[in-house]
Amino acid sequence: MVTIPSRFGRFLAVAVAIVIAGGLVSIVIGGGWDELLRYCWPLLFVAFSGWALFWQPSVSVSDGGVTVANVLRTIHLPWPSIQRVDTKYALTLYTAYGHYAAWAAPAPSRFTVGTTEKAELKRLPESTFFAGTVRPGDDPGSDSGQAALIVRRRWEELRDAGHLDDARLEKPRADVRWHWVTIAVFAVLGAASVLAVAL
Repeated sequence: MVTIPSRFGRFLAVAVAIVIAGGLVSIVIGGGWDELLRYCWPLLFVAFSGWALFWQPSVSVSDGGVTVANVLRTIHLPWPSIQRVDTKYALTLYTAYGHYAAWAAPAPSRFTVGTTEKAELKRLPESTFFAGTVRPGDDPGSDSGQAALIVRRRWEELRDAGHLDDARLEKPRADVRWHWVTIAVFAVLGAASVLAVAL
């Protein structure tokens, strides 16, 4: 199995954690532990949000299919269900169950696209090209492009080997697992933050 996290997202998560840690230390130094108990909740909410939004999401590619771990849920998509891979705004898998975007694989900015070398684009899988061109999100140096490259290569290998010729779905809908712990922590820290500020 290959797991692809958001490289820039993880950088942001670490940056947020450092800023929040500095804020907590400043509160202790400036106001003591009583102030920390009151004002730590909004800071912890922001720190947790940074982890949930930027560190946790990923795309995993295995023999069984593609697993998209987003902020609030994880979706497993078996290979026979996948029909098309797109990268217009983010890595998006169009499947027999609907389409699913990957939070961990956003498309790059225009500046990033301008720095891509043509030699890199020539090595992309055949299914990347549409009318002889590629989307900016297919840039292999971007989060969306890197994830799309790995998904398309594996999908093409299975297709060329004939494993997808008579694709049959074992389930009527995609496997979805909600992140109930993440949702609960968001709710608790959010409520605690509102109360702390209101008091």
